Amino acid sequence: MSSQSTKEHKEGTEKEYSFYLVTISSSRFSEFGAVSSPEEANDGSGKLMHELVISSGHKVTKYELIPDDPALIKGVIHRALESDADVVITSGGTGLASKDVTIESVAPLFDKDIPGFGELFRFKSIGQIGSSVILSRAAAGLLKGKVIFCVPGSPNAVELALREIILPETGHLVKHARQ
Repeated sequence: MSSQSTKEHKEGTEKEYSFYLVTISSSRFSEFGAVSSPEEANDGSGKLMHELVISSGHKVTKYELIPDDPALIKGVIHRALESDADVVITSGGTGLASKDVTIESVAPLFDKDIPGFGELFRFKSIGQIGSSVILSRAAAGLLKGKVIFCVPGSPNAVELALREIILPETGHLVKHARQ
């Protein structure tokens, strides 16, 4: 797509959007419990998500910290769907350990997968983590008119995902999610 047709395709998508941010971490949850801000949980990745969203001219509808539990993960997705958020971002629980169940809990809920997100995230991650990129299970999809992203929990992964992929494409994705 030429830059002119890309511009036309994204026309009217640059405005303020609302984000629902979720950190999924059993260890952090057992230490801090249910909190309403990343600062209360000493959550560096959550704080970074919040700062990047706000500095991009968007707003945060809600932040939640939950443990790695499929029922609780599905529950937070359903709460996000009931909110005014346009975009949901989960951070954590995307690894290969048996406790990492974010992808298994969220991806089956998608109305449509966005495979390009995980592919692009892994491609861009190669420069940071090399061949360890094969362990990354970043995913995204559409559900009931909202865009949902599942990103790894490290601050580097959060920064890469938001700064280089999610935030530049938010309006474009929300536009299509609502069609």
